[in-house]
Amino acid sequence: MTSLFRSKISPSTSNYLILITVIVVAGVSQGLLLPVLSIFLEERGVSPGVNGLNAAALYVGSFAMTLAAERLLGVLGFKKLIVVGLILVMLPLLLFPYFSGLKIWFVLRLIVGIGDSALHYAAQLWVLLVTAPEKRGKYISLYGMSYGLGFSIGPLGIKLLTFGDAVPFLVLFAGMAAVLVLVMLNLPDTRPEKVEHGHLPERRFRRSFAWAWYALLPALLYGYMEAGMNSNFPVYGLRIGYDANEIASLLPFIGIGGLFLQLPLGMLSDRYGRKQVLMTAGIGGGIAFMLVPLAGTHFWLTLILMLIAGGLVGSFFSLGLAYAADILPKALLPAANVVASFHFTIGSIVGPNLGGQLIHWVSPGSMFMMLGCFYFIFGITGVLFRRKREAEFVLK
Repeated sequence: MTSLFRSKISPSTSNYLILITVIVVAGVSQGLLLPVLSIFLEERGVSPGVNGLNAAALYVGSFAMTLAAERLLGVLGFKKLIVVGLILVMLPLLLFPYFSGLKIWFVLRLIVGIGDSALHYAAQLWVLLVTAPEKRGKYISLYGMSYGLGFSIGPLGIKLLTFGDAVPFLVLFAGMAAVLVLVMLNLPDTRPEKVEHGHLPERRFRRSFAWAWYALLPALLYGYMEAGMNSNFPVYGLRIGYDANEIASLLPFIGIGGLFLQLPLGMLSDRYGRKQVLMTAGIGGGIAFMLVPLAGTHFWLTLILMLIAGGLVGSFFSLGLAYAADILPKALLPAANVVASFHFTIGSIVGPNLGGQLIHWVSPGSMFMMLGCFYFIFGITGVLFRRKREAEFVLK
C-alpha cells in the first residue's frame, strides 16, 4: 500500500459535534426499536426464538453494509454516506406501526441495519483518523459516550406507547429529521483519499485481525451484549414478573453505566494501557452479568448490577478501536475498522438468537450467565495476546 487512507475533513469542533449528534440519534434508534418491537411480538405470543430471529434482521442489514462500507465511503464521501444512512433508518420508522407482519418487519429491520451501519462506519472512522494518538482514548470514549447516551434514552420510548403504538416511532422520526437537516447544511462534503492497494483487500483484513485480534474482538462482545440485552431483556423481564414500565426503567441503566465510566476508562487506558483496562473491565463486567439472575425481581439490586456491568463493558467497542489504532500501521486502520464492524454485526446477530433460545430451552436467567461467561473468558485470555513490534509489520 503506497498511500494512507487520510481524510480531508478539517477536525473542527463543529464537525465533531455534528458527528456526535448523529451518533446520539443512532443510539436512540437502536435503544428504542429493539425493545419496543420485542414487546410487541411477545404480547402477540411470538416465541422468544422467533422474536430474536426477527430482531437479528437489523444486523443482517448491518453485515451487508459492512461488506461494502469502505468502497462506498470512497465513492460517496463522509457527508453523503451519513445522509444516506440517516434516510434509510428514518423511512422504516413511518411503516413499523402500520404493518405488523413478521416478514415485513424483517425487511424494515434489514433496511434500518443498512442505514445504521453506514452512518456508524463513516463517523467512527473520521474520529479515529483525525485524533492524535495520545488523546485517542479520551476522544473515542466521548464518541462512545454519545452512543451510550442515545442508547440509554431509547428504551424510555417504551413509555410513549401509552399514547399510541405509533408515537415512539414518530417522535424518533422527527428527531432524526432534525439531525438530517443539520448534517446536510453544515457537514463538509468531503471524501477520503483513494487508497492504492499493494496487496489484496482480503489480505489486509486477515492481517489486521491476525495482528490485532484482541483489540477487534471487543466489538463482537459489545454487539452481542447490546442486541441481546435490548431484544431479550424485555422478554426476560416479562417472564420473571416485571411489567413493561419496570423494564423500560431498568434497561437504560446498561447505557447509563457506560456513560458514567466511558470517559474515565478511556483516560485510564491512555495512562495505563488499553489492554489492561479491557482485561479488567471484561472480568468485572462478566461477573456482574452473571449475578443478575440471582437478583430475581429485586428491582434496585438488578438496577445496580446492570449499572456496574454496563459501566465496565460499555466502553468495549470504542476502546477496542482505539487499541487497534495504537497497535496497527495506519495503512491497515480502515480494514481493521471494517473487521470491527463485521464483528459487531456478527455479535448482534448471534446475541438475540442465542439469548432467545436460552430463554426458551433453558431458563430466563441463562442469557445472563452466557453473556457473563463470554466477557470473563475474554478478560482472562488477554494474557495470550502480544503486541507486535513496529519492525515486525510487513505491508506487501
